[in-house]
Amino acid sequence: MTQTTGRLIDGNALSKQLRAEVAQRAAALKARGITPGLAVILVGDNPASQVYVRNKVKACEDSGLHSVLEKYEASMTEAQLLARIEALNNDPAIHGILVQLPLPAHIDAHKVIEAISPAKDVDGFHVASAGALMVGQPGFWPCTPYGCMKMLESINYDLKGKHAVVIGRSNIVGKPMALMLLGQNATVTVCHSATKDLKAMTLQADVIVAAVGKRNVLTADMVKPGAVVIDVGMNRNDEGKLCGDVDFEGVKQVAGWITPVPGGVGPMTITMLLVNTMEAAERVAAA
Repeated sequence: MTQTTGRLIDGNALSKQLRAEVAQRAAALKARGITPGLAVILVGDNPASQVYVRNKVKACEDSGLHSVLEKYEASMTEAQLLARIEALNNDPAIHGILVQLPLPAHIDAHKVIEAISPAKDVDGFHVASAGALMVGQPGFWPCTPYGCMKMLESINYDLKGKHAVVIGRSNIVGKPMALMLLGQNATVTVCHSATKDLKAMTLQADVIVAAVGKRNVLTADMVKPGAVVIDVGMNRNDEGKLCGDVDFEGVKQVAGWITPVPGGVGPMTITMLLVNTMEAAERVAAA
């Protein structure tokens, strides 16, 4: 199907639609006496984390979910945090637990994530969630790549047999993104800092997901005409404005579809957190 160049995949509009569905599902559960609940834990006073956490809590409340924000001093010990997570694991009113990263240096983030019950791991970071994604079993998908998949779904893009290139190999985006694309029968190449010729790879791609956190990692000369480009990056340009990993102005002249920054993947990440929390509550209700 031929497209005019650079059609936008609007994350704000898609988020609105998905959040309306979450609100309906939440209302249906409430009618049965169950209110989906998310606990968000913030340790320390990282300003970016405070903004993210505020947005997550507000999104929950707007969609009819119950949300608890627990803020702690940066001096909180690892043992105290683990004890708090254990209490939330055992709290039937809480269906999802999210610990905002990064944590202060004296706390082992891996240990903290592993302490969260896989049944409440709505961020999808637990080893059990990663394993479930790997073998195609039900679990919780990490919110950012899950949001990217929803964006591809929203344009009715059939991934079967397509070549998808993921730039970035983080546990939070790159690796799970590659597995999700593979699950839809795409042929997947994962590129990273040690990749010899990134441009040679991206020029072959029908779908490119840029997720490295570096400005202009993808430029127009690296994109095959008509490709779908999903920009996961969150950076600042020289004027201090929010931008992604993709040279948006250049690439949109070549791409078939492209996500903007801001207003692309960002809102989808929080939306998929709501979807995962909803899913967790529904699983409890069905048990």
